[in-house]
Amino acid sequence: MPVILIGIAVAVFFTLANPLYSDIGLLGLKVAGFDKALSNAKEYKNEVDKLTDKDNKIDPEDKIKLLRLLPDNIDNIRLILEIEQVAMPYGMALKDVKYDAEPTTSATVPGSSVVQGGGAAATPPKDYGVWELSFSTTGTYSNFLNFMRDLESNLRIVDISSIQFSSDTSGPGGTASSPAAESYKYDFKIKTYWLKN
Repeated sequence: MPVILIGIAVAVFFTLANPLYSDIGLLGLKVAGFDKALSNAKEYKNEVDKLTDKDNKIDPEDKIKLLRLLPDNIDNIRLILEIEQVAMPYGMALKDVKYDAEPTTSATVPGSSVVQGGGAAATPPKDYGVWELSFSTTGTYSNFLNFMRDLESNLRIVDISSIQFSSDTSGPGGTASSPAAESYKYDFKIKTYWLKN
């Protein structure tokens, strides 16, 4: 009789209890996975809170300066107006302003390499855009130096690709003025950058 009861108990265990025990084990693994995901979410929220706190501590004027340094869009008209404002005190009006309507854009992690078919490595895309602008202006050499100094200290990042000098014969009578106040024409090509989101 006890052997029959033990047999029935073993049969019940293998038919009912063992599958339930396996299910409980699987549920335990799922719970552990959810606990880890919840822990990761809490860590992520803590990091977001820290960054938000740091962001809130930045002076609003400094944020405006950072946005001018490396804006999150091209804002070509504002850049042209800024350069014109820098040139205005020296009487160097911008002329022949030219730029591409479509800027150079791309986005990826810097330092990664892209291999094209054939095995040649291509230039990897960057997470910022480049915008090129060309213009000309006229003025004395000393005003040109002052303009360059002010352009260099302007908040917006600007790289000068090239400058070409030529005599400006548009003065009275179509000839260059006296050497002390001789005016030149300057042709600029510049690049500026904008941060992609």
